[in-house]
Amino acid sequence: MKFSPPLEKAKLIKRYKRFLADVSHKELGEFTVHCPNTGSMKNCWSEGDTVYLLDSQNPKRKYQYTWISSHTNYGDWLCLNTHLANQIVIEGIENGVVKELQSYQTIKPEVKYGKESSRIDLMLTADDKPDCYVEIKTVTLLENDVDDEVLGKGRGFFPDAVSTRGQKHLRELMAITKSGQRAVLLFLVQHSGIESVSPAAHIDPKYAQLLVEAIDAGVEILVYRTHISPAEIILQDSLPFIIK
Repeated sequence: MKFSPPLEKAKLIKRYKRFLADVSHKELGEFTVHCPNTGSMKNCWSEGDTVYLLDSQNPKRKYQYTWISSHTNYGDWLCLNTHLANQIVIEGIENGVVKELQSYQTIKPEVKYGKESSRIDLMLTADDKPDCYVEIKTVTLLENDVDDEVLGKGRGFFPDAVSTRGQKHLRELMAITKSGQRAVLLFLVQHSGIESVSPAAHIDPKYAQLLVEAIDAGVEILVYRTHISPAEIILQDSLPFIIK
């Protein structure tokens, strides 16, 4: 996806109250921007990071700018706007990047489903095959301090905090497979330093256990990373998923 208008470049001062961040702009000075990420954003930001902001071009909005991405002091690119995930994946499917999700006729976002009042991120349909339910989870947590000889560096983890919502989604996906339809959990890596993805059992052991159960029940796991730049974010290629 390309950004229009072009993103504004600034320096990060701090992130706080989950949805707010203060930045310093070369011409506009210091001001507060909207941070559209409900997660902990663990290891994802530090003072002085270069951040890229989208101008809503709505002067009546309380926070006119939205934080989209960052180039960190460590040299990594991150997209922190989780609201863009569906669009990025849809474009990746339509462009043939996600080989596992081809040959469907329609893609419907945010479809209500399940016994726990959920919304699936994407529903793919075709006349000649079962519906495919795709849950998308953005991965930005890089923890090289838990490196080992088997997995190496660049380990990404999900979730970055205890996620009862994520646990619910796994239960819903398992129910989909039992009904005879296709269920896919797609981890969207939005951190250029991540080279593989694993469940964060050290953060949310219940989620990690449910993920094992989901795989045993037939839920498919896909991992794709993005290429991030000030001009665009595009789905790039697949990465290994390591269940450990």
